Amino acid sequence: MTSLPQQRSKKRLGLVIDLDTCVGCHACVVNCKEWNTSGHPAPLSDQNAYGANPSGAWLNRVHGFETGDGDDGRTVYFPKSCLHCENAHCVTVCPTGASYKRDEDGIVLVDEDMCIGCGLCAWACPYGARELDASEGVMKKCTLCVDRIYNDNIPQAERVPACVSTCPANARHFGDFADPKSDVSKLVASRGGMDLMPEMGYQPTNKYLPPRPQKKQASDVGAPERLEEINPEGGFLGWVDQMLSR
Repeated sequence: MTSLPQQRSKKRLGLVIDLDTCVGCHACVVNCKEWNTSGHPAPLSDQNAYGANPSGAWLNRVHGFETGDGDDGRTVYFPKSCLHCENAHCVTVCPTGASYKRDEDGIVLVDEDMCIGCGLCAWACPYGARELDASEGVMKKCTLCVDRIYNDNIPQAERVPACVSTCPANARHFGDFADPKSDVSKLVASRGGMDLMPEMGYQPTNKYLPPRPQKKQASDVGAPERLEEINPEGGFLGWVDQMLSR
């Protein structure tokens, strides 16, 4: 069996995912697949890709949920990938040492040369974040694009996971949780970032920002309840002028 690092790493790299702004477009899913199918965990195989029942290995997935009733109803999109837990049971159950947590940054990885595809790590993960590649016969998972974030051959601004770089709604954020001044730490503190299933005791590094309360009335966003003319001769253009002058 594999042991976890004895001390918490000085860097704790991970993601903050904003459930309020995620629109469920799956851009993160597609870009993750594109980058990683030729990167560190390559290949990510597909079976019957163009048939009636396609399947394959995906390191990031987005689920949609309907919550509330009537006027309180809303759709929440929930991206899911490896959470790089501090107390990662997927590591400690591995019989070959293939699954391990890095000392330097806390990223959980799989050494595919040592993986025998037994599936014990998938059973130990309560988040369903591990994927067995049917063609390769080994377990694969999110690597936080470890081959990208440390790549000196690309501009500094692009050294973030592929899912973060492509999100059009800015719902995904990457950084060091060990640094209280990092953007991810500030987001968690200001928005009440949450652990997923904290009762399990896995201490996930990645955090989720909860959806904000819905704004149902025009006054909730600073707009008038109805169109009002700025003056008798103003008409619609006068109202537009009033709104843009706020």
